[in-house]
Amino acid sequence: MKSEEIIKEINRLPLRKRIYVIEKAIHSIREQEEKEQMSKAVDSLYSDYKNDKELTVFTNIDFEDFYETK
Repeated sequence: MKSEEIIKEINRLPLRKRIYVIEKAIHSIREQEEKEQMSKAVDSLYSDYKNDKELTVFTNIDFEDFYETK
């Protein structure tokens, strides 16, 4: 389906449904942008975390039991 056809179909909807479709589309776009930004951040920091042991020093205790003191 072409963009023009999609727009025509959306325009045929009642106002509330058009708003709903637009909100869902915007939400989907924002999620995709966030995912792409996170992926870029992971890619740019991966070598730092792989090579700099100071950044991952506390991961050694991730599986130890943790007891909160009062």
